[in-house]
Amino acid sequence: MALPPGLRPGPLGLRFLARLIDGILVVIVAVPLAVLAEIHIGATGLFPGLFSGLLAFSYFVAFEASQGWTLGKKLLGMRVRGPDGAEKPTVRQSAVRNVFTLLAIIPFLGEVLVLVAGVVIAATIRSSPTKQGKHDEFAGGTQVVKVLIPVTVGVAEV
Repeated sequence: MALPPGLRPGPLGLRFLARLIDGILVVIVAVPLAVLAEIHIGATGLFPGLFSGLLAFSYFVAFEASQGWTLGKKLLGMRVRGPDGAEKPTVRQSAVRNVFTLLAIIPFLGEVLVLVAGVVIAATIRSSPTKQGKHDEFAGGTQVVKVLIPVTVGVAEV
């Protein structure tokens, strides 16, 4: 399906940068929560992945399904479209495309699994002419797009 005028597939580099921005925002919230949980409960090492995985998943699903973008994507002029050109994915579609973030919940190994999933997703985005990753495919065909801002050049009257 062709994209409407003013949109192009979101490039891998911008998508990575948006994910990095979003990840930093999640960590800013997750780390203090994990530290507090470890202080009060005492189970050292179990909470960082739990909080980062659950918060990341919730963050991405909530923003994508309600707004069509995350803060990182919005800052970089991108958004997530649903399958068949829908303006945004449904909650289910966003949950499927972001389920890999929940791998972080697995104690001690989870963050490594998230990294491996990220590499696989990046490789599939890079090899796709529409820049859709395996996670977009699993979600029924979601697509991250870059919103092009038309530039108009005024003509001076003489």
